[in-house]
Amino acid sequence: MTRIAHFGPARVIVGVDTHKDEHVAVAIDHLGGLLGEYRLRTTTSGYGDLDRWARGLGEVVAFGVEGTGSYGAGLSRFLARRDHVVIEVNRPDRSVRRRLGKSDSIDAESAARSVLAGTATGTPKSGTGNVEMIRALSIARSSAVKACTQASNQIHSLVTTAPAELQGVLDGLSTGKLVKRCSNLRPGKLTTVVSTAKFVLRSIARRHQYLAAEISTLDVVLKRLTEETAPELTGAYCIGPNTAAALLITAGDNPERMRSEAAFAALCGVSPVPASSGKTNRHRLNHGGDRRANAALHQIVIVRLRHDARTRAYMERRTKEGKGKMEIIRCLKRIVAREVFKILRNLDQQSLKKAA
Repeated sequence: MTRIAHFGPARVIVGVDTHKDEHVAVAIDHLGGLLGEYRLRTTTSGYGDLDRWARGLGEVVAFGVEGTGSYGAGLSRFLARRDHVVIEVNRPDRSVRRRLGKSDSIDAESAARSVLAGTATGTPKSGTGNVEMIRALSIARSSAVKACTQASNQIHSLVTTAPAELQGVLDGLSTGKLVKRCSNLRPGKLTTVVSTAKFVLRSIARRHQYLAAEISTLDVVLKRLTEETAPELTGAYCIGPNTAAALLITAGDNPERMRSEAAFAALCGVSPVPASSGKTNRHRLNHGGDRRANAALHQIVIVRLRHDARTRAYMERRTKEGKGKMEIIRCLKRIVAREVFKILRNLDQQSLKKAA
């Protein structure tokens, strides 16, 4: 790539297009002139080479990195440890790609220019503390729950189509009793349809039991970690370990990256978005954000509507004002997001005090 001549030390902005095995970096100066392109392997030594290359071009102002939560996570953490400013960059929109085309170099340059223009301002999650541990455990728990549910559905389906003599014994049992009964079946030699059905049911039932035990173990560890990380959050009304974990994962290990309560609400997909045009002046609900955090807020609201007198009173008052049930729930999710943000901000201040 051609270098642009400049006078005095350049102020460098580097954009990085990330992939599994190789990243592509493009550097521009503070006036938007291209300074160079660099390709690196996704290893610690590769990250170090990129750091030295960028510093050799001038004063490094910031790195704009795509995919800081996936392929760019390792690079983002490395650069943060080297005291670089790292900005999270979204992929270019379709209009830009139609106009400029698509290549790794173009995407990396677009990342750098979005940082220079100020359109990319997000701070990536640090991923170096308890919340990153909670995230990994939540992934394991989620997959285990999904597999356990699948096993349960398979057992019920097999019982429905099982031979009559087997179906008569197992049909009508609750899931817990059915799994226990099936796990103790003795198929013998697999010479008949009945013996094969027993063998398959026993196999799936024991898998279900193993997964249930795994989920219980993960729940214990998650409960301990969430209570250690954010005791005020897990102590709030109707916020359990799993919902607290989802909200902590959205905030990350560095909740100071959220500039305001409105920013956190947008991350959770519960903020109003202007949708005005001409003589029409209105707002619509933000359909973006972290859907798992949005689901956690929804679960908190539903439980509070059942057990919290203040929440029920709010529902009754807004209903008299002509609001629909779903609209009121959206308002309540916004209120809960405000409450959670205050707790997370206090948590951030406490961690800063401990660090000092």
